[in-house]
Amino acid sequence: MKEKLESLCRRFDEQTARMSDPSIYDDMVAYKKLTKEVAQLEPIVKTWRRLEAISDEQAEAQMMLDESDEELKELAKEELKALSSEQEELEADLQILLLPRDPDDDKDVILEIRAGAGGEEAALFAADLYRMYARFAEKQKWRVELLSYSESDNGGYKEVIANLCGDQVYSVLKYEGGVHRVQRVPATESQGRIHTSTCTVAVMVEAEDVELNVPDTELRIDTYRASGAGGQHVNRTESAIRITHLPTNTVVTCQDEKSQHKNKAKAMKVLKARLLDLAQAAQHAERTDERRAMVGTGDRSERIRTYNYPQGRVTDHRIGLTLYKLSDIIDGALDAVTDPLRAHVQATLLEEQKRETI
Repeated sequence: MKEKLESLCRRFDEQTARMSDPSIYDDMVAYKKLTKEVAQLEPIVKTWRRLEAISDEQAEAQMMLDESDEELKELAKEELKALSSEQEELEADLQILLLPRDPDDDKDVILEIRAGAGGEEAALFAADLYRMYARFAEKQKWRVELLSYSESDNGGYKEVIANLCGDQVYSVLKYEGGVHRVQRVPATESQGRIHTSTCTVAVMVEAEDVELNVPDTELRIDTYRASGAGGQHVNRTESAIRITHLPTNTVVTCQDEKSQHKNKAKAMKVLKARLLDLAQAAQHAERTDERRAMVGTGDRSERIRTYNYPQGRVTDHRIGLTLYKLSDIIDGALDAVTDPLRAHVQATLLEEQKRETI
């Protein structure tokens, strides 16, 4: 373990030194890769070096216990107690930092929300979920780009697709995929009866060109006139785009922009994310038991969370988490749910590591 950590420290120092070389800015792809690696190594290196410093400080404090001055001895005892407490915390942090990383954790995501069972109420719930994620993203200082949406009659969403970009987006949101259920009295309900509706959420890694090449021969691209509100330009020009990936029959449409080129770019972004998601799903199927043991399969058909409005309650069924702060969570305080989910996965991985070392 010590050799591995010292090797990581050397790597960190080497890569940090490279960042001071002006020539690195000539290749922005290499620079981006370098800064990402340094950012990943930095917390590990800082934690390890602080632990080494604590060891030296403990040795010095231990020597003070041999002094004849009682006041110095008391100070040494207090310092040793504080250092021991800090050491325990840092060792626990280091264990988590050294857990195997998901290579996709740093990536941006394509978020898809679709109304499920419940008709118009499900569409309104889809709009609520989108606002929840958008407000949460704002608090995380992420950028949100609305890629495509289909509105319902009463202002909800039959489907909404957005691109979320920022620091560690997939790492935070990757456990949000699945069926979200709402229990509440719809605005149109005259007798006050509680209805149950559902939406499906998919969180897909945004595909990079280097990892997913889609030949033009596999695509059929159709243009047509956009429908719905948007002014005469949207309705009179063939700016809407429909892209079909022929091998998988995956279809993506986009009509929100006035420019055909912008619609095509957005549609391609969604298509690549879906294709990458299909490829990853095949890999995940091989380790379904492992995923289910952590926090579920991640399948869109799996019910993961219930939002109960009459009781102000949010329940995550995968880890048995119940919180009576629904209004805060819907308003974007989603970390109240995402943090326990990530902690649960980390604890599961740590237990697995312990079993493997026994």
